[in-house]
Amino acid sequence: MKKISNKYRALALVALTALLGAGACTKNFEDYNTDPTGLTEDQLKPDFNFIGGFYPQIQSSIYYNYNNTTWEYQLQQNLIADVYSGYMMSANPFRGNISNLTYSLVNDWNGFPFSLAYNRVMAPILEVKRRGAQSVAPDFWGVALILKVEAMHRVTDIYGPIPYSQYGQGGTTSAYDSQESIYKRFFLELDTAVTNLKAYIASKPGATPFAKFDMIYGGDYKQWIKFANSLRLRLALRIVKADPATAKAQAEKALADNGGLLETNNDNVMVSGFGIRHPLYTITNKDGWSDISMNASMESYLGGFHDPRIGKYFDPASDYPGQYKGIRLGGSITAKPGYSGFSTLAYKETKSIKDNSPLQLMTAAEVYFLRAEAALRSWANPGGTAQELYERGITTSLSQWGVADQASEYMNDAVSKPAAYVDPKNAANNAPSPSSITIKWDDGATFDTKLERIITQKWIAIFPEGQEAWSEFRRTGYPKLFPVVNNLSNGTISTTIQIRRINFPQAEYVANQAEVQKAIQLLGGPDNGGTRLWWDKL
Repeated sequence: MKKISNKYRALALVALTALLGAGACTKNFEDYNTDPTGLTEDQLKPDFNFIGGFYPQIQSSIYYNYNNTTWEYQLQQNLIADVYSGYMMSANPFRGNISNLTYSLVNDWNGFPFSLAYNRVMAPILEVKRRGAQSVAPDFWGVALILKVEAMHRVTDIYGPIPYSQYGQGGTTSAYDSQESIYKRFFLELDTAVTNLKAYIASKPGATPFAKFDMIYGGDYKQWIKFANSLRLRLALRIVKADPATAKAQAEKALADNGGLLETNNDNVMVSGFGIRHPLYTITNKDGWSDISMNASMESYLGGFHDPRIGKYFDPASDYPGQYKGIRLGGSITAKPGYSGFSTLAYKETKSIKDNSPLQLMTAAEVYFLRAEAALRSWANPGGTAQELYERGITTSLSQWGVADQASEYMNDAVSKPAAYVDPKNAANNAPSPSSITIKWDDGATFDTKLERIITQKWIAIFPEGQEAWSEFRRTGYPKLFPVVNNLSNGTISTTIQIRRINFPQAEYVANQAEVQKAIQLLGGPDNGGTRLWWDKL
């Protein structure tokens, strides 16, 4: 992954200042028409500064931490998707254990994925558009569209219907779109992005005008095309149960595109530079917050599989030296130091999670597992058999985490299974093994067993990106996760089926009430955590 030069940090911070005053999402769509830095667009036009300066904020606001406040990420993702994915659980008894962690959804928390995405991603993209990027710099616009799709598919995958097609058209409210129509628009926007970038490469081979604003690929548009194609493949499989024909067509389009897909760890989509820090370092660090730890489901799978990545992902439990101990979601957490001595993320021993670690959005390993599923479904051009691609996914992930020397032994293990969970502090949290799945590929297994094997290994590989892991769990039912211990949803969320979404923000009920009511109709069920999204089919 190429790095950006620090000499452009000041430029980015000046440009970002223009966007810091945003309030509620929908009522401020029309407010981004002036630049309070005092610089005119003409003064910023040389070297595309007049549009490029917005991109560092956009890139660092997807897996959110662009201003390094960390608590916003904690509410955007860490106390939602990171725990619902089975990756993490908090040792902090937030709100007396009456919170998201026990399915008692906290309105003050759950608006953050919405407001941060609109105010920090959609608003600057709208300003880039207003400044004429579509015509004067279609290559920059292509990158903006890729980032827009990456950011907003996460938002619709949290809530369902969201404002999208009419965003920025003025007024104090904005119409919600159905998730089906949003996904169709995603595919069209990726079409435009790839077309624009290919045209630029053909006309100006080797040019990198976006380099000084690029926190991911150093301005290499060929890499951005790989990201776009890989993102298309991810989204195609996301909708396979809801719209099988479109899913197949879009997946095969991604697989056949001559721009390629993410294939090596050098292709991984990792956001870094401009002083950005990794929020999980502060949240897990015992010298910081000590607010997030290993989830019991991760202990079950990584421990049961004797997975060599366990020490790269987590530190051993300080209360139980040499052991890795996770915490059950929704258990009765006692006040610190209660469970603080269980395994934290690996910040201390292997130091995989550092203050300046890049923010991971997508990896080549994930793409191999996507291709493996495409092959399993007999779609065209996956580039190998399901087994070959499954094994490439594993080896690519093990290589990413520095344990590639153990790949053969790991992939040929046909015996190890996820382990039962034992809580040494509270036997009420104990649970039997969630699954009997093993690691080694079995070509004679059923379709469902093969799919569980692929998704389970993908889940392990894409850590710590909990939003994608939670979405894939909801789509497929895999990996099989320990259910919540204490379900305080008052019957709105099934303990067995587990949480499916987050309710619409309360701020939207105040500022955009009529449209929220329409959104609930589009959702097709009550606005609570038990209602399935459009793509979330049985």
